[in-house]
Amino acid sequence: MNTALARWRQRHDVTLPRLLGVLPVLMLVLVALCPGLFTPLDPLAGQTDERLMAPSATHWFGTDQFGRDVFSRIMHGSFSTLSAAMLAVAISLLVAIPLGLAAGLGGRRLSGAILAGADMVLAIPELFLSLSIITLIGPGATHVAFAVGISQVAGFTRMIRTEVVRVRATEYVEAAFGIGSTFWQVVWRHIVPNSLAPALSLATLRLGTAILAISTICFLGYGPSPPTPEWGLMITEGRNYLATAWWLTTFPGLAIIFSAWAATLLSRAIRMDP
Repeated sequence: MNTALARWRQRHDVTLPRLLGVLPVLMLVLVALCPGLFTPLDPLAGQTDERLMAPSATHWFGTDQFGRDVFSRIMHGSFSTLSAAMLAVAISLLVAIPLGLAAGLGGRRLSGAILAGADMVLAIPELFLSLSIITLIGPGATHVAFAVGISQVAGFTRMIRTEVVRVRATEYVEAAFGIGSTFWQVVWRHIVPNSLAPALSLATLRLGTAILAISTICFLGYGPSPPTPEWGLMITEGRNYLATAWWLTTFPGLAIIFSAWAATLLSRAIRMDP
């Protein structure tokens, strides 16, 4: 009886934090895919007689300098920011997975060359590297996602390489070789699945970093052009009204912080033991 109760408590203690970690992300996904469920207002349409209205029952987050509803723009802008962040993380994984596997499974020279390249990239601040790439390929939402994704490749590569080396030295991998499995059979059945599992947790954590980086780059003016509802761009447009209309920058900033926090919660939930 006591054992069953202890197991229930242990399962409950793990499940509840996982649920709390997943719910904010699910809410963000719902907002990004169906913003019309939360606001009927057009994020691009404004009324001149409602310019710079403070938050009220009619406009929860107030209106901007063009009379557009800030709450509606934040809801519709979530798709632009979140989709760019997810694309950035996907690009990072697509490039880092083969590099990490090659560094962990290849010879000393190949591994050393890949790690040396990763160390060189890690020596450059990610934001500076992203801005350098955007300078070469030009501004735009897709270009921003590509630049942020490339800037995160080195960290993923080193982590995947470390996991490959760790898994390769385990007893069950040696046992698989002992029963006659070929090298590639062991790689695809044992090394790849067990090495890439931690990458999922890191990917969710880096999703929050990507949201911050993309919003920062869009704030600098390298993202989508106005009047696109994008959180970083909204902060840029509202910075000239900080003294008279604080809500123009505060609420988009809170949306960015909440999204990064939700990604961190999801990463912690994934890392929890079952």
